[in-house]
Amino acid sequence: MKLLAEVIEQLARKKIVKDPDTILSLIPDNSIVAMSGFNMITAPEFLIERLYKLYIKTGHPKKLFLISDTFPGAPGRGLDRIAKMIYERKDEDFIDGTLFPYYGWSESLQKMVREEWFDAYAWSIGIMAYWFREVGSGRPGVLTKVGLYTTADPRFDGTAINEKGKKMRRVKVHLINIDGEEFLLYTAPKPQFALLRATTADEMGNLSLEDEAAYGTVLNIAQTIKAMPNKGVNIAQVLRIARYGSINPKDVEVPGPLVDYVVISPREYHWQSASFDYDPSVSGKIIPPLSRESLTQVELNHRKIIARRVMLELLELLKKYGRQVIVNLGVGIPATVADVAVEEEVQDLIVLTVESGTWGGKPLYGADFGASIGPFAILSVPDQFTMYEGGIIDAASLGFMQVDKYGNVNSFIMPSRLPGPGGFPAIAAGSPQIFFAGEFTAGDRVIEIHDGKLKIIKDGDIIKFVKEVYRVGCSGKILSRANKNALYITERAVFKKADEGIELLEIAPGIDLEKDILNKMEFKPIIIKEPKLMDQRIFYPRRMGIKEEAIEAIKR
Repeated sequence: MKLLAEVIEQLARKKIVKDPDTILSLIPDNSIVAMSGFNMITAPEFLIERLYKLYIKTGHPKKLFLISDTFPGAPGRGLDRIAKMIYERKDEDFIDGTLFPYYGWSESLQKMVREEWFDAYAWSIGIMAYWFREVGSGRPGVLTKVGLYTTADPRFDGTAINEKGKKMRRVKVHLINIDGEEFLLYTAPKPQFALLRATTADEMGNLSLEDEAAYGTVLNIAQTIKAMPNKGVNIAQVLRIARYGSINPKDVEVPGPLVDYVVISPREYHWQSASFDYDPSVSGKIIPPLSRESLTQVELNHRKIIARRVMLELLELLKKYGRQVIVNLGVGIPATVADVAVEEEVQDLIVLTVESGTWGGKPLYGADFGASIGPFAILSVPDQFTMYEGGIIDAASLGFMQVDKYGNVNSFIMPSRLPGPGGFPAIAAGSPQIFFAGEFTAGDRVIEIHDGKLKIIKDGDIIKFVKEVYRVGCSGKILSRANKNALYITERAVFKKADEGIELLEIAPGIDLEKDILNKMEFKPIIIKEPKLMDQRIFYPRRMGIKEEAIEAIKR
């Protein structure tokens, strides 16, 4: 026993590193570095910070190609904070390329991409997470139908999001034909180093994530690094060190032999999410009670009207199936559907999931998107996207920037904005029913709700229903081929995908069809019959009162 203890102590001395610079300096120039992170969830903020400071001090490592399962940061934190410093200092040598599903939290990084500092690419979160798992299994990449006839298709941009990316094609998407069916194969260079994050490491390097808001893709990234032919180095940031053998084996997310080095992070670089340090109801330690008295009614505005209209579609699904329904909520307005679910007390019947892996509870939004208060289950990101891409869920509500006359949706890129696809492409491809949710116009608007009617005081000057979208994130052709029920829900009108385009179904009370809808579109929608009025309950401050309808549907 004494000999074993000495060996463990010796291994711990090698793995647990006090000065991260000694380990980060092992990363050579021109390396491909993977970083875990779903926003601030599982983002190794301390390691990212120290890596860039090492570059400032020594000029190395430089020319790094960075890959992440989502984006390791949030506004002012993690990679965004570093990107701001890089942009201000004009350190063009630090980053040599990027492959991220999401760039939306970092204006500085988006500027660098648009200004062609390096080649940049964007995959769906699901494709990215699967890619880590596939490469870790020794396979060349991800084979899927996700992305066909969208900007990801190699017949178009092939996931490159700037001119350097289109020219270099360091990250590739291949069009494959199998028995007469088209598929896409996503490939990218294998990383040699990974910066990971966990909560606790024991003396052998076993990692647990008990205080994190989700599991993310941490294990799969670690597996990718250790896969053949070139086994790389995994560096993990943790809050604490435990005695070897003291972590429950079922709580070990990454086995110690996969972890080369462990660095203890100061608490300020290891927040659970963007706006808070730690909440046990987010990590799954407790599920807080939700009493009617504790429910805060969200102010009635045009965004809530959209969320309520989506909720009524989910109620119809619950009535149709007579059971709980499983739903994905995207970023932006769709995420606010969670507030409506809690307000109406139906969050246990309409089960809300988000890409990070959470099930149930109240999903948060903004920079905290991915964290949920009181989830009853949390999966890894690849396992969560199996639910989405495989159509195991019942429906999804996703945001949009533009919709065109063919029903194509642009969700992630404009000339002046580059948020990235996020989970959108894989969810849109797999979900049996999709409720696209967004504001009818963009820009400076004043919209009021009085006496159950919507009034446009000042409309936005940016048209969102256009003849042709800037980039295709979801193909109307694929929606029609799959015969999906797809609705486009706004505060003033509801459309559905039809074979010939999109059909106008409903308008809000108080809205003038010609002035407020048709004159604000670049094309004329299909109008077969006079549009119905949207459900009056949506436009009053009081609760819609759908709880009783939902319970009755389950009883039947």
